[in-house]
Amino acid sequence: MRFIGYLLLLLLIAYGLWPYYSLYRLDGAIVRPDTTELATLVDLPGIRANYKRRMASGVSGMLLAEDPQSVSGWIRQNIERLGDSALEQAITLDWVRETVRDSITQVTGQSPPYLIGAVDFAFFESYDRFLIRLGRLGENATHIRLSRIGTQWKITDII
Repeated sequence: MRFIGYLLLLLLIAYGLWPYYSLYRLDGAIVRPDTTELATLVDLPGIRANYKRRMASGVSGMLLAEDPQSVSGWIRQNIERLGDSALEQAITLDWVRETVRDSITQVTGQSPPYLIGAVDFAFFESYDRFLIRLGRLGENATHIRLSRIGTQWKITDII
């Protein structure tokens, strides 16, 4: 019985350390010119979906009419359609790398930028979401959200 308890404790500790290992891997992938390793740590469709959701909520606040036949309904549909293609062109692996690098440099002033040096906070939001804050809270901090997708932790949002 004690063995099972120790085994469960060991598994819990390993699960708790798992996203920190992904953070360490991300730190190395950010400084490399090749995006191969970074691609395994980033969920581009997830990032695009989160940005699209934030854009849609901003458009909904400006254009209140729900009728697709109205002018504002037509504008909303076109903005959403154009937003999808614009997000696919704008949010790429290079964009992710440059956004994170710029945030690190802004916080630390280091060149080359080291992610771990810029982390002010890193902890679980839930069992499958992990939040990393670059910089101090309230000082234009950048938030990176990792989500467990299958057997890996991947960036799913940058705020």
